[in-house]
Amino acid sequence: MTGSIRRSKPYLLGVAGGSGSGKTFFARALRQQLGPSHCELIYQDNFYIDQSARFDRDGGSVNFDHPDSIDFPLLARCLRELQEGRSTEIPIYDFATHTRSPQTLKVEPRPILIVDGILILHSELARGLFDERIFFDTPEAIRFQRRMERDVKERGRTPEGVKTQFLKQVKPMHDLYVEPSKAHASRVVCDQGDFSMALREVSERLQKFL
Repeated sequence: MTGSIRRSKPYLLGVAGGSGSGKTFFARALRQQLGPSHCELIYQDNFYIDQSARFDRDGGSVNFDHPDSIDFPLLARCLRELQEGRSTEIPIYDFATHTRSPQTLKVEPRPILIVDGILILHSELARGLFDERIFFDTPEAIRFQRRMERDVKERGRTPEGVKTQFLKQVKPMHDLYVEPSKAHASRVVCDQGDFSMALREVSERLQKFL
């Protein structure tokens, strides 16, 4: 590609924000524009620690939004391996049994690596590896409505369980850990009107690394 910039290691982009903020939609759209052969997408959700011994019920005691629920040392190790040009084995978390699957997902290094997760900018281990950090700052009412629709339709959750979990775990953890991590972002996307502009600008800018 004319005007491209050759890098010795992949460009690592962190996309963060609260649950339902639009970050995952953005990350997937960006990967689609850049092309799967040039860009890999890695999800924080794959790195949940086994919760099978503690999980009790929908909206129960397991707090999936607390930083301690994520294996950030493993995430950082996988990202470093990719940055060094080596393939890595990403864990697969089984949300039905709340265990790690015995299988793993082999990921090959690509020129662009996107990492999606609500807590990736909170973790010092993860955020120190990113070349760029984007945070989606979306109003709580919108985030809650999106989470309600997603969890009920796609994950078979009950509306009561979703609401209980949001009020007891998601919102407090967002206020305590996710929202403050915005300070580490190199760009903050504030509303829906800014989404298309951000997608276009980031996509055009990253094309030069392909």
